[in-house]
Amino acid sequence: MYYVAMSHDERIAALERRVAALEEQRHAPVETEAGSGADGTLWALDGLRSRLPEPGGVLMAGSVQTPNGANARWQMAAPAEAFFDSDFAERAEALSALGHPARLRIVQRLMSDADTVQDLVGTGEFGTSGQIYHHIKQLTAAGWLRSVGGGRYEVPAARVVPLLTTLLAVDR
Repeated sequence: MYYVAMSHDERIAALERRVAALEEQRHAPVETEAGSGADGTLWALDGLRSRLPEPGGVLMAGSVQTPNGANARWQMAAPAEAFFDSDFAERAEALSALGHPARLRIVQRLMSDADTVQDLVGTGEFGTSGQIYHHIKQLTAAGWLRSVGGGRYEVPAARVVPLLTTLLAVDR
């Protein structure tokens, strides 16, 4: 925008309009293409906003078939206040359980082509069975895995979507 041909008052008025427009953008909700549906709508966000009053909330939802054929249909919403009124650090153990590359790969393999510690040992990726059991113990304690008997482990259906949304959040 060129201000040369404008009077001083016109330049000030133009600047005030631009500042007002920038302020309006700053306070507008952020809506990204990555979160929108094929038609450009933010249907999940619109649904959440219609159900939770200000200051709003968060939503996780998914319908997934894992590579090993398990189905997980899951959703959860919570008001923002529930998070801001809580101690974020109380979630450290559950996040820490996922914070090791071997544990993430174990979870991935258990959702694709492994059932048992012996299957995991057979891949050669994770070291000894003792090392694998160490990782499985931490993942199980945090709820990311569960024993289903016969030496088999799985990611519970109620954890598949939260796990994938956590990975999605990291990819952002």
